Amino acid sequence: MIVHLHLVRHGQTLFNRYNRLQGWSNSPLTAAGLDDAAHAGELLADVDFAAAYCSDTTRAQVTAERILDVNESHGHMRPRLVCDMHFREQCYGYWEGQDMGMAWLAAGGPHGAPTYNAIIERHGVAATRDFLKEADPFHDAESDDEYWERIAGGYALIASNPALRDGDHVLQISHGNTLLSLMQRFAPEGYDLSERPANGSVSEFDLDTDADFASALTVVSYNRR
Repeated sequence: MIVHLHLVRHGQTLFNRYNRLQGWSNSPLTAAGLDDAAHAGELLADVDFAAAYCSDTTRAQVTAERILDVNESHGHMRPRLVCDMHFREQCYGYWEGQDMGMAWLAAGGPHGAPTYNAIIERHGVAATRDFLKEADPFHDAESDDEYWERIAGGYALIASNPALRDGDHVLQISHGNTLLSLMQRFAPEGYDLSERPANGSVSEFDLDTDADFASALTVVSYNRR
C-alpha cells in the first residue's frame, strides 16, 4: 500500500533565528514562524488528510494545528493529530542550544572538517552524528545508528495505522535536519542539499507501508514554498 506523505518543516523558532542547534530541546515559534505555518496550510489547502503526525515538541504541534486549522477552513475533515517522540529532530545532547558553527567545529575539527558540509564531504553523512556524539562529554547526542532506528520507528507507526487506505494523504510535521537526512538517504541525484529546507516548506514522499524502511520512501518533491 502506498500513502502520500506531505512533510512540512515546522515554522521558524527563536533558536532557528539565532542559528542554534535545536533537536530535542525546544523554543517557541516566532511571528514569522506562525506565518510559515499558515503559508504551509494554504499550500496544502486542497489536500484531504486521512491522518496527521508530528513530534511531541511544541514547535511541531503548533505548526500542525495551524495547518489543520487552515485545511479545515477549506472544508476538509480534521484528522486527529498524533504526537510521538519518534518524529523528533536529531538529539544533539550536550550541544542542544549551542551556536551551530561552534558545535560543528567541535565535532568535525578534530577530524579535519570544521563545518557541517565539510564533515559530509570528507567523511560522509553518518559522521555528522557520530562525530557529534564523540565530542559530547556526556555522549547523549544520538549516533547515526541510534538516530535511524528511532526515525524508522516513526514510519512504522504510520504504516501500522489500520485506518489508512492505499492512496491516502498524510500530514507530517518534520524538522530541518531530519528532512535533509531523509533526502540524503532516499533522494536520487539532482537535488540541491547544500542547505536545510526552509521553515514552512513542503516536501512530498510516498511511503510503501509493506516495505522495509531501507526502501520504503520515494521522494516526490522537496522544499516547496
